[in-house]
Amino acid sequence: MSEAKDRLRIDNTFDPVEPDDRYILQVNALKKYFPVKGGLISHTVGYVKAVDGITFNLKRGSCMGLVGESGCGKTTAGRTILRLSGEKTGGQVLFNGREVYDLDNKEMRAMRPKMQIIFQDPFSSLSPRMPVSEIIGEAVREHGLVSREEYNDYIDQVMDDCGLQPFHKDRYPHEFSGGQRQRICIARALALNPEFVVCDEPVSALDVSIQAQIINLLKELQEKRNLTYLFISHDLSVVEHISDTVGVMYLGSLVEYGSTEDIFRNPLHPYTKALFSAIPIPDPTVKMNRIVLEGSIPSPANPPKGCKFHTRCANCMECCKSVAPVQKEIEPGHFVNCHLYDDVPDINA
Repeated sequence: MSEAKDRLRIDNTFDPVEPDDRYILQVNALKKYFPVKGGLISHTVGYVKAVDGITFNLKRGSCMGLVGESGCGKTTAGRTILRLSGEKTGGQVLFNGREVYDLDNKEMRAMRPKMQIIFQDPFSSLSPRMPVSEIIGEAVREHGLVSREEYNDYIDQVMDDCGLQPFHKDRYPHEFSGGQRQRICIARALALNPEFVVCDEPVSALDVSIQAQIINLLKELQEKRNLTYLFISHDLSVVEHISDTVGVMYLGSLVEYGSTEDIFRNPLHPYTKALFSAIPIPDPTVKMNRIVLEGSIPSPANPPKGCKFHTRCANCMECCKSVAPVQKEIEPGHFVNCHLYDDVPDINA
């Protein structure tokens, strides 16, 4: 792997950040590449740049929405932050001030209960051979979070918090509806009393009415347990409702990042504007000014030079084709990567 990195010249240089107590999670220039094999001896001929240098901070008790088209790297970013996809390719992931990828097996095992994930598909992520009580309580027993005497009462309380009844304990996943299965997934994650939860499109497979119930449940549990969420979704209306900050991803890169109010009030990047133009307006008298993106997303194994979005951007300039834009803070807490703002002073400059 190291020889392949040298041959293909993966750039792992970045400016390290110092731990900051204001943030539960600090992601700095995070990269996750997957090797592409080829040739008769199946050697590495390239990399799929699934996550390509994203940077953001997440305050304790808040929720960050991560949005973008399918295949832009949202889920890979979440799994890489949790150290579920092998080793990172570059960058930093600081959780409570500690680099997640510097922890040994014993330290990582102790850290695991504090970092949990709710998967997108509630059916495939639940074991069909285990009753609900075992699904929720397996990790609780494995990590020894409660005593044997308190175990049953603890599982009952977690289930009650997530809208599940005690008589559900002996049932299996196939006996539940989609919304109930997602409640089981939420209960399994919260049973470990985590501080940070990655919600990987937790409502995309559910009906709209059930989506509202699950979103309200997540908000209620966040307030009750002081949870911090990274909410991955392609549904902008859901993200606007639940998130405090929003990051917009395109082809492995974070093109815009800021507070939810700033992003929805004043989207800066052309890609963000195109995404927001697709949000339906519940008023038949309002004419929507839809921005239609031409072409398809380029391959993350061979991204365009310069700005990755320039092949689909109506505002493309000559510099966009050769020079990658740098992140600029246009207004307090509102960052964008776009050459359209090269003449706008960075408020940190």
